[in-house]
Amino acid sequence: MTRRTTALSAAVALAAALALTGCSSGDDGSSGDGKPKLEVSGAFMPQPVMDMAGGFLTIKNGSGAADKLTSVTSPLSDDITLHETKNQKMQQVKSFDIPANGEISLARGGNHIMFMELKNKPKQGEKVSIELHFEKSDPIKVDVPVEAPGHNPQQH
Repeated sequence: MTRRTTALSAAVALAAALALTGCSSGDDGSSGDGKPKLEVSGAFMPQPVMDMAGGFLTIKNGSGAADKLTSVTSPLSDDITLHETKNQKMQQVKSFDIPANGEISLARGGNHIMFMELKNKPKQGEKVSIELHFEKSDPIKVDVPVEAPGHNPQQH
């Protein structure tokens, strides 16, 4: 009987230790499920003047695991793509790398989100709901403020 109680106690202790480990952060700074910890800041969309618009934001990765932004969805448009700008030419890309313990900035004149065939034209002061989708991390919902058409925080 003692042997059985000892084995049961050891099993309970092991299960408790495993449960506690699963709840804590990983050694690489990721969440306990191994997914990178991503934070979005500085999001904005200039008020569209045509039936398309650009979206800009920064994604910070506070973990030792890299990730990728793979797509964006929004009720504003069914045609949303990721674009990079190289040598003053804009081209569509499949994803943006988000380095471990780093960040990616989507900014005017550089990499950005492109909203085509807008269902409506949001006005300055409104917010546009978007959802960012990643290779590893769970989706992140962001309410993006609509700013003046010429808004560029890098010039301030």
